[in-house]
Amino acid sequence: MFTGLIEDRGRVVSSRRTGSDIRLELRTALPIAEIRLGDSIAVNGVCLTATATTADTFSADVSVETVERTALSGLQPGSPVHLERAMKVGDRLDGHIVQGHVDAVGTVVRNERDGKSWQLWIDVPPAIHPEICEKGSIAVDGVSLTVNELTPNGFRLTIVPFTSDKTMLADYRAGRSVNIETDVIGKYVRRLLQGSAPRVGPVESMLQRFGYLG
Repeated sequence: MFTGLIEDRGRVVSSRRTGSDIRLELRTALPIAEIRLGDSIAVNGVCLTATATTADTFSADVSVETVERTALSGLQPGSPVHLERAMKVGDRLDGHIVQGHVDAVGTVVRNERDGKSWQLWIDVPPAIHPEICEKGSIAVDGVSLTVNELTPNGFRLTIVPFTSDKTMLADYRAGRSVNIETDVIGKYVRRLLQGSAPRVGPVESMLQRFGYLG
């Protein structure tokens, strides 16, 4: 479990194919002494397991399932990444509940400077669009963000100065692939309502108005 608050901007040291899987080695400023083998670390929003460490790096294996469902296969030596360690029980949840289970790969459409902030438009596959709602939470490459506007094919975000300083989002350009994780609450609401009675009641109307139902 993560919060979507990035702890470090690490960098890929190596990305090696091992059959259908990928083994990543990543350099980080996180305290390596505190990273135990088996710990969960989110890499661009993808929950991975630390399998080895050196003085300033850790390694993790990316399974074929994760390769197919995320944008991690595009990482090359030198690529910067967002890193976050799993939260501890009792920690403040300052972002939102992020599982590290990517739902789909989105595509950056536009990124524009707006005063000291940035406006970022992202398109997503139609299958996950109903799980996104205006003013709801979403994770983009592991960063906890608020959806400011729904668009026909995706959504718009506002990247405030603090977030642009701590992450790489301000540098994202059109065409970039990003990992998208929708709000876990929205996913379960949608699942529970699938195949249920006709959506005509007040609850269903409210969910439709806020974008949970198509």
